[in-house]
Amino acid sequence: MKVTINGGAVELPGEATVGEAVRTLTAMTSGVAVAVNGEVVSRSAWESTRLSESDLVEVLTAVQGG
Repeated sequence: MKVTINGGAVELPGEATVGEAVRTLTAMTSGVAVAVNGEVVSRSAWESTRLSESDLVEVLTAVQGG
């Protein structure tokens, strides 16, 4: 299935979860926030939240600096 992650088209398996989508971008899990179609998905729900064709996924990571 095709989804959009951070503005780019990505091909994922048909039963992909939010957790799998995050792992396409980073191995980090702390300091990461995810929204699917504008709705925030809590970290505890990443592995149980299935994605659908054409979903818009935003993965944000906290960056320290000044």
